[in-house]
Amino acid sequence: MERTDVVIVGAGPAGIGVGLALQKLGVQFRVLERYGVGASFRRWPRETRFITPSFTANAFGLPDLNAITPDTSPAYTLGKERLGGPDYAQYLKALAGHYHLPVLSRTAVRRVEVLSEGFRIQSSRGVLEARFLIWATGEFQFPHRPFDLGLHYAQVRSWADPKGERFVVVGGYESGLDAACNLAALGKEVWVLDPEAPWEKATGEPSVDLSPYTRERLAQALSTGRIRLVKTRVEAIQQDGQGYRLQLGEGALHTSTPPILATGFSGGFAPVRELFHWEGSTPLLREETDESTRTPGLFLVGPKVSHRGTAFCFIYKFRARFPIVARAIAERLGVDPGPLEVYRRGMWADDLAACCTSRCAC
Repeated sequence: MERTDVVIVGAGPAGIGVGLALQKLGVQFRVLERYGVGASFRRWPRETRFITPSFTANAFGLPDLNAITPDTSPAYTLGKERLGGPDYAQYLKALAGHYHLPVLSRTAVRRVEVLSEGFRIQSSRGVLEARFLIWATGEFQFPHRPFDLGLHYAQVRSWADPKGERFVVVGGYESGLDAACNLAALGKEVWVLDPEAPWEKATGEPSVDLSPYTRERLAQALSTGRIRLVKTRVEAIQQDGQGYRLQLGEGALHTSTPPILATGFSGGFAPVRELFHWEGSTPLLREETDESTRTPGLFLVGPKVSHRGTAFCFIYKFRARFPIVARAIAERLGVDPGPLEVYRRGMWADDLAACCTSRCAC
C-alpha cells in the first residue's frame, strides 16, 4: 500500500490541469485514470469541434481558452484553432509526458473509504492512501439516458455512420445542434426537439446560451431547409414496427431511424456519491475551496463544479479553479502557495460574485 499527499481521479483536462498546479508546489500526488490520458476526447465523434477557439495570446496575459496551464497553448502545440477530440487528447498527453506527471493508466477506482485523516482508495492496481482526494472524472464517458431506446451522442464515432435520410434529435443544446448540423451537412433532414428551445435564449451567460460558433453553424444549416427546430418535450420513446414512436407533450412523432439522444452527461460519481451533499444533480461545494460540504478533504474539479447557479462547465471556466483547490491543499500541508501566482494571469477565479456573471454592456 502506497501513501501520498493527494490522489487525483481522472486524467482529462481537469485532472491533468490540477495535477500541474500541485506539481508547481512540490506536493506528492498520483493521477489514477481508468483508460488513458484524454480518453474521453478520443471517443468524440470525428466531426465534433471545440466551441471555443484556440489562439496563442499567452504573452499578453490571455491564455489560450483551451489551455490548462498559463504557459501552454493547444494552438501552438497543434497549429489548429478549432480542435477535435483526438487533437485535444494529443495536447493532454503531451503535457503529461513533458512534465512527467505520475499518471497510472488502466487503473479503475472501485471503492473510496474515509479515514480519520484522509482516504483509502481501492483500485484495480491495489490500495492507495492519501491525505486529500480530488475527483476529476469529467462527463463524456457517463452519458445520461432518460430513455432506453435511441442512440446517445456519446455512442457516435462519425455522423456518417447512422443510416437513413431523416433523423430526430432529442435535445437542442450544444451536442444536439452539433448532431443536427453535421447530419444536415450530409444532406439529411433533421428535427430537433427541446422543451426549453435553447436556440431562442440570449441571456449573456455562456453556461445557458448557445455558443457563437454553434449559432453561426445553425444559421448556415437552417438556410438549407434541412433542419426543423421544435419546442416540445419528449415524454417517451417506444418501438413502433420497424421504427420508433416519440410521445410528445402534445401528439406523437414517428421516425424510422433511432432517435439521437443529446440528453447530456451525468459524471462518474459512483464511488464517492455518498461523500457529497446534493441539490438535484449538482454536488454541493464550499465556495472558497471547491471542497465537498459533507466530506472535508474531498475536492471536485471539472465541468460539474457549480457556484451561485453558474456551471463551470467549460475548460476556460473550471481551469480557473485549479489554483483555488491547489492553494487550499498547500495551506493545510504547510506548503508555500506562492508558485501559484502565475495563474493570476487569466486563470484565477476566487471572486465568485464577479466571475459568476457574464452580462455585457453590448
